[in-house]
Amino acid sequence: MMSRVLLFYCFTPLPDPEAIRLWQRDLCERLGLRGRILVSEHGINATVGGELKACKQYVKTLKSYPAFKNIDMKWSEGSGLDELGMSKDFPRLSVKARPEIVSFGVPEELEVDEKGVVGGGTHVRPSEVEDLIAKHPDLVFFDGRNKVEAEIGRFEGAIVPDTETTHDFVKLFDSGVFDYLKDTPILTYCTGGIRCEVLSALMVRRGFTKVYQLSGGIVRYGEEFGNEGRWQGTLTVFDDRETMDFGPNPAIIGICHSCASPASKLHNCGDSQCLQRLVTCDTCMTKPVYCTEHAAMVNT
Repeated sequence: MMSRVLLFYCFTPLPDPEAIRLWQRDLCERLGLRGRILVSEHGINATVGGELKACKQYVKTLKSYPAFKNIDMKWSEGSGLDELGMSKDFPRLSVKARPEIVSFGVPEELEVDEKGVVGGGTHVRPSEVEDLIAKHPDLVFFDGRNKVEAEIGRFEGAIVPDTETTHDFVKLFDSGVFDYLKDTPILTYCTGGIRCEVLSALMVRRGFTKVYQLSGGIVRYGEEFGNEGRWQGTLTVFDDRETMDFGPNPAIIGICHSCASPASKLHNCGDSQCLQRLVTCDTCMTKPVYCTEHAAMVNT
């Protein structure tokens, strides 16, 4: 049976996030879907997967709720179903209510209405990127993900902030390290678009004057241009697939943490207490790989 993975979000006021959480949990359990869903007073953020027919029913039911009727649903091939008919891409179902659906640590700064985030960057569709560059030759691509994700895939010439979590963006902006960009045209991008919804609004609030955001994120851009556009490398995703490509023979831009060979995957540090992800080649992936700190401990 065919499986699919759904990636979506919606910024909209939700007066009762707990009620939405319970509805989503029950719906996914009934349809046999697994994944991760976050709900807050600002909206919903989710990645779920399962059998194709169940995914179609899920989307139909989700969009029957008026606040979610216009959700942009991103579909991708799943890795198949296990012996229980459940998605191999997710080990379990997690549905939680949180202060933020994407955690920048400043929920009080985010304002949403029925149209989405208030005061964010100008949305730019993938098909409009080249026109934007022609209009603003000094445009810079600004990566809205964690820096390790950019090590295996990023837009050509992009600025990649030194971040390990989304909370780090606020610290960097408030430190003034990117003040030199405040009057420069900036196109923010991230995996599916959600981080840039908040990121661009935070930048506008801090005085950045020409902020754009890539609608649908890297996923939509890759669907449209494959390996022929400005995207280079492999995209990190947040399920058991771990990465995805947009065509055969993508560029390999990563360097293996262990042996310095070309690499296009991320691997957990071999120390179970360490949360670092490391760029790792297929050969080194077969054995424990340690970050610099824990490698020193292992070798002493």
